[in-house]
Amino acid sequence: MTLRNRFDRIGADIKAKATSRASWVLPKESSSFAPPDTWTNKDNDVTPPERRSWTAFTILSYWFSDALNMQRWEAPASVIILGLTWREAILSQTLGMIIVSVPMVFNGAIGANLHVPYPVAARSSFGFQFAKFAIIVRLVTALFWHSIQSYSGSFALTNCISAIWPSYLDIPNNIPKGIGITTQQMVSHTLFWSIQFPILMIPPHKLRWFFIFKAIVVIASSIGVAAGMVKYASSSGDIWAQEPRVHGSQRAWLIMTAMMSSAGGWATMATNIPDFTRYMKGTKGQYWQALFLPVICTFLAVMSIVATSAGKVVYGQYIWDPTVLASKWTGPKGRTARFFVGFSWAVAQIGTNVGANVVTAANDLTSLCPKYFNIRRGAIIVTVIAGWVMQPWKIINSASSLLTFMSGLAIFLAPVAAVLASDYWLIKRGKIDVPGLYDPHGRYKYWHGVNWRAVVTFAVSLGPNLPGLANSVNHSVGLTGGIVHLWDVNYLYGLFVAVFVYVSLSLIFPPKETFVPEMISGDIWAAGTVDAESEVIDDVSGDGSAGTSLEKKRVVVESEKI
Repeated sequence: MTLRNRFDRIGADIKAKATSRASWVLPKESSSFAPPDTWTNKDNDVTPPERRSWTAFTILSYWFSDALNMQRWEAPASVIILGLTWREAILSQTLGMIIVSVPMVFNGAIGANLHVPYPVAARSSFGFQFAKFAIIVRLVTALFWHSIQSYSGSFALTNCISAIWPSYLDIPNNIPKGIGITTQQMVSHTLFWSIQFPILMIPPHKLRWFFIFKAIVVIASSIGVAAGMVKYASSSGDIWAQEPRVHGSQRAWLIMTAMMSSAGGWATMATNIPDFTRYMKGTKGQYWQALFLPVICTFLAVMSIVATSAGKVVYGQYIWDPTVLASKWTGPKGRTARFFVGFSWAVAQIGTNVGANVVTAANDLTSLCPKYFNIRRGAIIVTVIAGWVMQPWKIINSASSLLTFMSGLAIFLAPVAAVLASDYWLIKRGKIDVPGLYDPHGRYKYWHGVNWRAVVTFAVSLGPNLPGLANSVNHSVGLTGGIVHLWDVNYLYGLFVAVFVYVSLSLIFPPKETFVPEMISGDIWAAGTVDAESEVIDDVSGDGSAGTSLEKKRVVVESEKI
């Protein structure tokens, strides 16, 4: 081969690769608010009015869908295993939900008012570039939980299949033991993932009827299991008469630990709730979350405790896993009940994955790489990585310290949620320039895209909690003194310290360049009321500069609104 032919071949290969990459590039959306040199897509833009179909009833259905899952059913077990009673189990679950509902409602209002997803809303407080760090933290958390909850759903599907064909459980295992999964479990996981996949492709604003369906079947299943076990046992069991196995200050700190675990389990949703409230018709319906979430989780905890306590009478042991409990039912009626319970929890896991994990992570990818990802592509990548690349069977079968670490990720999310809420409510007081959130060189540029106040806040809030996280994963760290109990209130500490530090810094060193007299709605911008050639009519930055073309157009919007 001559030298020229080699160069021609290399050139052809380069061209082919470039063409291949180009085929993955999404078309630039004409409705995008971003300047020409910044890529974005429709899923990042302000939610158009025709997609704002959510009401307070949808929010109720959503939380029934999201909060009703196997992990919430099993949550009281961790509290009682610690040595506390059913009273502390319910108390810690309820108070934990009330705690996390506060940042959830405040941040939910951001989505309901601005109609932008969390990754875009975060730019107002963190800066255009530093917001990416907050997005990555949440993305990692969502991937892990999607992986685990998908694999949990496969056990529910096993109940459904084995109720029809009992021999399904006798499939011979041809997978080496070291892999951590059997052939039968792999078949169940493959089937569950395949059933879940097309549901994940449905746009979020069209999922309200699925949430309603899940709420109906899971509530019916939970009540049915609790009532059925009590009837079968002819009593509600002895768990109601149990005394605490710990006392004094140790008991008080254990209750606080259980509360933080309960709140930390929803730390992701308290941060990214704008991803869903952006679809609200009005601005008030989302406030009902403060009531919905604690009530729903308390209901599920009570049903779980009743069913498990009665199960102790029948089977001689407490069985907190609903799929294991259902697997013990035999006979025609038992198999029918096992099928329905398995079906309901499979639906429950899919609903939680859609609501809390996949849409969340897909929005993150859309924001980080808008040139290549929209929500649908993001959902595909997320579910493939979480379902297969991360090998959830190894996550579940590995040391419990990994799950503890994942719950501990709440300490990273607490300052994120606190900064987002305090910036919107206390510093900017809801006066956000929505089109400006899409301009990397605009109002929310801060210092090279980084709001240093948020950086300092994150470090101060996170730092003291890191030793506790390390100790929870590896007890040989051997913490002593007050730092031990600081971890017992990790989420509360992270929230309150972050609010105090961020608000203090923002009041002492106010980011004046980010302030606007009134909120500049993305609806006005999208409606085409702004002339691209409009003249600047005011000093937009307050420092005598003319501002960018986007700032000039934004001033016209302000004047038209006033």
